[in-house]
Amino acid sequence: MVDRMLQFFQYAHLPEHLQAASKPFCELAERIVNDYPMNPERTVTLRKLLEAKDAAVRTLLYKEGV
Repeated sequence: MVDRMLQFFQYAHLPEHLQAASKPFCELAERIVNDYPMNPERTVTLRKLLEAKDAAVRTLLYKEGV
């Protein structure tokens, strides 16, 4: 069964430099879905990983003084 959270880790639609930041998070999310049992804590794990992925991508988009 595919976890619906994985949709938020997709990165093909991003520009290349943002794909490079996002891809490792997608790979880890897929490992978590494949290797860990489905339960509320796995969902928390994926949500926090998603927060980290979003922050990593924003790091590359950050503009000083805007």
